[in-house]
Amino acid sequence: MPQEQYTHRSTMQTSEGPQVYKVGIYGWRKRCLYFFVLLLMILILVNLAMTIWILKVMNFTIDGMGNLRITEKGLKLEGDSEFLKPLYAKEIRSRPGNPLYFQSARNVTVNILNEKTKVLTRLVTGPQAVEAHSQKFEVKTLSGKLLFSADDNEVVVGAERLRVLGAEGTVFPKSIETPNVRADPFKELR
Repeated sequence: MPQEQYTHRSTMQTSEGPQVYKVGIYGWRKRCLYFFVLLLMILILVNLAMTIWILKVMNFTIDGMGNLRITEKGLKLEGDSEFLKPLYAKEIRSRPGNPLYFQSARNVTVNILNEKTKVLTRLVTGPQAVEAHSQKFEVKTLSGKLLFSADDNEVVVGAERLRVLGAEGTVFPKSIETPNVRADPFKELR
């Protein structure tokens, strides 16, 4: 009997054949997976191309971006620039030998602030006038000699000569003190 069982088992295995189990993804699932992998690769390539294009258009380099360069002393901006919000800087200067231009559709305002961000001095250059708001206003020569000074108490003119060019001259409502009054050459003093 054990021999018959053994033969029965062997005939049973040969009649069915070896059973193979398929492992993996087949059919429409496999096609969808390939489609998503292909779509992901296309998105990666488009993203990489756009990144390279942005780097090229914005002129990114190791030193900076566009006309903006990073140096040991700070930022160096070459060429024309437009600031849409306020600019805060310790120092602004042009390249040696080149002028520094400020252009505005309305006005250019320079504020001097204290530690508590309170405005101490303001210079406003507008289309109608130049205004200076401060404790004291001074105009000096290159050598440092005072030409004009104004504050709440007095106005000082420090020039060698003071000429009044108006047709009507000048009017002083109170007394005036001077060491010398003189007319132009060949003109009458009145």
